[in-house]
Amino acid sequence: MQEQLDQRRKAAERVTIIGGALDGVLGLLKILVGVVANSSALIADGIHSLSDLFTDLMVIIVLRLSHQAPDENHPWGHARFETIGTVALGVILVAVGGAMAYESVSLLFAEAPPALPGWPALVVAAISILSKEWIFRYTLNVGRKLQSDLIIANAWHSRTDALSSIVVLVAVGGAMAGIWWLDALAAVLVALLVGKIGWELVAKSVTELVDTALPEERVSELRDQVLSVEGVVNVHSFKSRLMGNQSLLEMHLQVAPHLSAAEGHYIGDNVVCRLQSRFDNIGHVIFHIDTYDDEEMHPETFCPVMPGRREVSQHLDAAMTRILGDNPDYELILYYHPEYIDLDIKASAQIHQLLEQTGLSADALQQSLREQLASLNWFRYLNLWLPPR
Repeated sequence: MQEQLDQRRKAAERVTIIGGALDGVLGLLKILVGVVANSSALIADGIHSLSDLFTDLMVIIVLRLSHQAPDENHPWGHARFETIGTVALGVILVAVGGAMAYESVSLLFAEAPPALPGWPALVVAAISILSKEWIFRYTLNVGRKLQSDLIIANAWHSRTDALSSIVVLVAVGGAMAGIWWLDALAAVLVALLVGKIGWELVAKSVTELVDTALPEERVSELRDQVLSVEGVVNVHSFKSRLMGNQSLLEMHLQVAPHLSAAEGHYIGDNVVCRLQSRFDNIGHVIFHIDTYDDEEMHPETFCPVMPGRREVSQHLDAAMTRILGDNPDYELILYYHPEYIDLDIKASAQIHQLLEQTGLSADALQQSLREQLASLNWFRYLNLWLPPR
């Protein structure tokens, strides 16, 4: 498992480093040419590209932290580092967008129009559009293969840089045609775009940090897979949340009441295997085996009121002694329901001897036991099973 995580991390880091190198070159080029060519929009776009470089560095750091193996202090893993890093990244982008917007609005209300941008700004904007669109498609493809929301989000962040460069291209062309304020207005739009991306990153990550459930359609798909496993009667108390790119699930699996605890657990293990084989982003799955639907009983606070095995055995031993004059060996199987208990008694060969001594039949013993226990408010039914002679 850890080896797969390491391979996934290295693939994610590789595409992020390539994107970071491109962002660094483009950011510096845009700022330098923007200064020389008098384009505030191109300078703002260059700052946007450098902010992409900063986010790329953060992504690499977060990837290394979040892909560490679980340890004593983090038994669920370190995927939350990815979420916290995304929140920090989003806050920084909002702040950068605000600063960019303030400077650009100041230009709009300047008393004298700034110098018009030159043609080099057009060339650099065009280069930015082509290169950022390429890195977007490359990163998005890798992110989908790795099923990494962080890498996919970073890809779309690159796409915003391409879109902002389109805005810059149009703005610079308009400014060169004499509409001087169009360049400053475009810088404001780019700043708002940066802030919007930052806000969306923060909102999505905070939603994850407060353990918001997965989308309803996703939960529906997961439930359908659980119900398709042989032996699962129903699934309820289904809880889901995200931790990094992993889905964490908790559920109550209802199975037939006559199954052994071992078989019920086997069915639960099959459910986990089915989910992890059909959905690559399934992390921890916690299941509770039920023999009835306890969803309306609030299982978090529900305490059993039925008697335990020792008390049930005492009542049954007393009834056996009253009927047979002795207390023979038997195997007792209890089937609990919130309102009653059913009993299966697998008798030993000793009961055959006692039945012959007392002249009772097996059916008569079964009926007598039912009558003896009928006054108990928790008793519903009893079956007696005798071994063949």
